[in-house]
Amino acid sequence: MHPELFRIGPFSVHSYGVMLALSFILGIYLAARNAEKRGIKSDEIVNIGFIIILSSIVGARLLYVVFHLNEFRGRWIYTFWPVQENGVLGLGGLILLGGFIAAFAAASFYILYRKLDYWKVADSVAPAIALGVFLTRIGCFLNGCCFGKECHLPWAVKFPEYSPAGAIMGPVPLHPTQLYSSFYGLAIFLILLWLERRKLPDGALMSIFLILYGISRFTVDFFRYYESQMFIFNGLDFNQIISLVMIMAGAIILVYRYKISGKSG
Repeated sequence: MHPELFRIGPFSVHSYGVMLALSFILGIYLAARNAEKRGIKSDEIVNIGFIIILSSIVGARLLYVVFHLNEFRGRWIYTFWPVQENGVLGLGGLILLGGFIAAFAAASFYILYRKLDYWKVADSVAPAIALGVFLTRIGCFLNGCCFGKECHLPWAVKFPEYSPAGAIMGPVPLHPTQLYSSFYGLAIFLILLWLERRKLPDGALMSIFLILYGISRFTVDFFRYYESQMFIFNGLDFNQIISLVMIMAGAIILVYRYKISGKSG
């Protein structure tokens, strides 16, 4: 675990921020290259990329604030203020699926506004999102956040007391759920790269991503630690509910796109 890369005076640069930036840079490059193969200008993907960056950070932060209102009462300025009270540079607290929802909505609006081929753009972006999951979850592990429940398996990890995991759970071995998530992000990325070589209807890659990511996230969350306010229905946390919605949406889109492809063929 190495949450802080370096410090300049009171300001520090965190591993998570670096991995997040790297995921956006590589993701935009990959999506732009994929889009050009589908006849979409790379400039449009770059624009979408910047929209995704801004909206995902806003969405991830807002959802975190919604589930941690007591933490921000009387200090709402720190919702988006880039320098925290302790001098740390960055936003300490994000929920990934909140960012995904906001980015999906904002990018969809731009695609429809620009009258781009929605499904071609979606398929171009899908592998980049999986790559982003792989990289950002490594950042989570280095930061010691998004940690798992106590376990005593051979690969369990003890986090230092100054990390979020150590501060909450103490010196006990935990599921490295960050690495579980990073692994399935890499696996989905490789699967999508392999599927790109096959003749699939437009929209299939994105729908398959939604299904695979939803299943993976739903499963890993059984081993992840959450505060009590995150559980909203029958022992399932908010992210698991969203994951189920993603699975169903992906399945519906996949069936629909194959039907449309069959009719047009």
